[in-house]
Amino acid sequence: MKHLAVFCGSSFGASEIYTLGAIQLGKELARQNITLVYGGSSIGLMGVLADTVLREGGQVIGVIPKILEEREIAHKGLTQLITVETMHERKAKMADLADGFIVLPGGAGTLEEFFEVFTWGQIGLHQKPCGLLNINQYYRPLIQLFDHMVEQQFLQKKYLALAIVEEKPDILIERLADYTPPTIKSYEKDKEITVK
Repeated sequence: MKHLAVFCGSSFGASEIYTLGAIQLGKELARQNITLVYGGSSIGLMGVLADTVLREGGQVIGVIPKILEEREIAHKGLTQLITVETMHERKAKMADLADGFIVLPGGAGTLEEFFEVFTWGQIGLHQKPCGLLNINQYYRPLIQLFDHMVEQQFLQKKYLALAIVEEKPDILIERLADYTPPTIKSYEKDKEITVK
C-alpha cells in the first residue's frame, strides 16, 4: 500500500489516549513509507496525525474544501494540499487517491466518511480495505451495532469483513495489506407482506 486515507476527528476527544493513538499511527505510516491522505486540517486528531507523519519524514496529502480552508484551519506545511469546492468532492478525491482507509475516533463527520466508503465497498464501487483503529475501545458500540444489523437481517454477515478492527496500527496496516474483498452485494426479493 502506497497511500492510506485516514478519517478522524477535528477535536482531540476526552482523553489523551486518542492523541497518543494518532501519534502511533502517524509514526507507523512514516515508518512503512505510506503516504497519508487526509482532510487537510491543522486541528484536533487530524492535525496531530499530519504533524507526526511529517515530523517522522513521511509524506502527507491534504484534501480540504474551500469553506474550511477559508476558516483558517488548513494545514500549511503539507507535502501537498488540494483544495476542492465541496465536501462531496473532498471524499471522492480522498477515495481516488487512497489504496485503503483507516478510521480513527471522531464524530458524526468521521462516521459519515466511514459509512460512505463501507457502502461503496458493499456494492462494488471499490475493493479497497477499510480499518477501524479501535483506540480505547472507542468503536465498541459501532461493532455491536453491526452485529445487531446482521442479527436483524439488514446487513449480510459477509460484509462484517469490510470493517477490519484492530487496536494496534502496525497490525491493522498488515491486515489491510492482506485484505480480500467479499463478493459484491446480492439482493434477495423482498418477502411478500400483506397489510391488513
